[in-house]
Amino acid sequence: MEDKRIVFFDGMCNLCSTAVQTILKYDKKKQFYFASLQGTTALEMVPEHLSAAQGVDSILFYEEGQFSLKSSAALKIAKHLSFPMNLNYGFIIVPTLFRNWVYDWIARNRYRWFGKKQECWLPTKEFSARFLP
Repeated sequence: MEDKRIVFFDGMCNLCSTAVQTILKYDKKKQFYFASLQGTTALEMVPEHLSAAQGVDSILFYEEGQFSLKSSAALKIAKHLSFPMNLNYGFIIVPTLFRNWVYDWIARNRYRWFGKKQECWLPTKEFSARFLP
């Protein structure tokens, strides 16, 4: 798993599912793998201090043996996507404190604004090999 780029997401969140579908659409190089934060891959890979501190309020991005969280994770993912999504990486110049404040505000309200699923979104056959248990 060390060499994979893995996006860990809240599988019950409509906003998160939409984000995963957007990543799939703009990941022309097919370089991202996906794992629900509620799944076994997250249980095995995500360090306990990250999962306990972040719960399912943060997207996690695993790349080159390191985890990124919150806005930094989202922007590092965007960096690897095709145009125009890769332009979002420009927001990396905004101070992390402010970026994460906005991120946390959206995360706190995501179920209210976008809804919650009782089960994870299931990928099509075309994408299923990129989803980890």
